[in-house]
Amino acid sequence: MMKKIILTCVLLLLAFIFVLPNAALAQSKSTMNIRFSTWHVPVSREVKTVWIPMLEELKKRSEGRITYTLYPGAALGSGPEHYDIVAKGLSDMGYFTATWTPGRFPLSDVLSMAAWVDGKDVGTDIGNAMYERILKKEFPGVKMIELNGCIQAFMWTRKPIKTLEDVKGLRIRSPGGHQTNYIKALGAEPVFMPLGDVYLSMETGTIDGIVTCPPLVIAFKLFEVAKYGTVATFGCVTEGVIMNEKSWQNTPDDLKPIIMEVCGNPFRTTGGLNAAVYGTMMKELEAKGVQFYKMPAEEEARWFSRFQEETRKWVNGLEAKGLPAKEVVKAYNEIAQKHGVGCVAFPPEYAK
Repeated sequence: MMKKIILTCVLLLLAFIFVLPNAALAQSKSTMNIRFSTWHVPVSREVKTVWIPMLEELKKRSEGRITYTLYPGAALGSGPEHYDIVAKGLSDMGYFTATWTPGRFPLSDVLSMAAWVDGKDVGTDIGNAMYERILKKEFPGVKMIELNGCIQAFMWTRKPIKTLEDVKGLRIRSPGGHQTNYIKALGAEPVFMPLGDVYLSMETGTIDGIVTCPPLVIAFKLFEVAKYGTVATFGCVTEGVIMNEKSWQNTPDDLKPIIMEVCGNPFRTTGGLNAAVYGTMMKELEAKGVQFYKMPAEEEARWFSRFQEETRKWVNGLEAKGLPAKEVVKAYNEIAQKHGVGCVAFPPEYAK
């Protein structure tokens, strides 16, 4: 009997020495293919200078254990569907825009407030800090890789806009969220339509302009129909990279840190759409014939005071529903300032 016990112990010891390490080795050498989806068109700066380089960096740092299949141009579904595209497992990882699904991520709209954000790398630093501090509960059912507010949006129009009076009565395409309210506050009519429809609508005069960020003006060649850019930040939209929860759970443990290192701020990893690139894009648009107008401080103050009033309305509306909107706005302004970003829609009395 004692011999059987000893034999059993020896066999268990051998299993521990040989089998378990081999199993761990097999786990460390396992591979994965990430299906990455985005609504950005294939020729866009986002795809060419951020998503492809990001995915290639994953492949490089994992020594080929991470491969990828890219689905750009809304191949798996429209922009507003992208959160669910990832959450339901149609893709493993993807870029979603929270602002395009009104009311679903109410507090996260704070990241789309009017602020001077020159680079998406900085916008991601702010968004990630806000996610960890206060926004986590708004994104169930997915693994948040990074959250950001877009590069500041301007107003791009068919005719010059220099004052509030010039804006009154215009039909302006809005990306949604705060920008819709800002457009209304200036006396214009916000219109929501897919970005792919904007070119023809501006060409035919169906709309008079659009509020969006420089890279999308370039990607959709809107500089051909919008020859005037009014440099007054409208903020932009709340976006981010998410991963399907099951896909994340199935990711080998030693590859998870690589994914977070590379994708946790893909704009810094790749250098795409950072502040330096922003300056390049503005020069590129000027070279294509876009005339930029920077308002004097007095006129800016007229616009931004209306944006601040919209913040008050937004806060009051969400507070009435039991959501801590004022706390979120104060946190955003504090974190933005730490990153050198001025939030022009922040009501000054909130700082007291």
